[in-house]
Amino acid sequence: MNIVTGIVLYAIIWFMTLLIVLQTGVTSQDEAGERVRGTHGSAPENPQLKKRFLITTVAALAVWGVVASIIVFDLVTIEDFDLFTRFGLGSTN
Repeated sequence: MNIVTGIVLYAIIWFMTLLIVLQTGVTSQDEAGERVRGTHGSAPENPQLKKRFLITTVAALAVWGVVASIIVFDLVTIEDFDLFTRFGLGSTN
C-alpha cells in the first residue's frame, strides 16, 4: 500500500465514522424545550462539532490502523475469499 492509498483509505474511514458519531448522543431542540426561531425542531440543541470531530479522528485512526496492518502484512488475501478453489470447484494453479 502506498502513501496515497493510505490517505484515501483513511479519508473514507474518517467520513464513515463521522456519519456514525454525528448521530450518537444528540439532543434535539424539541427535546430540550428551547427552539431557536427559524430552525426545525429536530435540529440539535448543541451539536458539539469540535468534540465530535476529535472522537471521529481518534476512532478512524484506530480502525485505519487495523485495516492498514491487514493490508500491509497480507493477513487476509484474495485467495482467502476464493471459494471455488477452497471447495474444490476450480483449478489450484
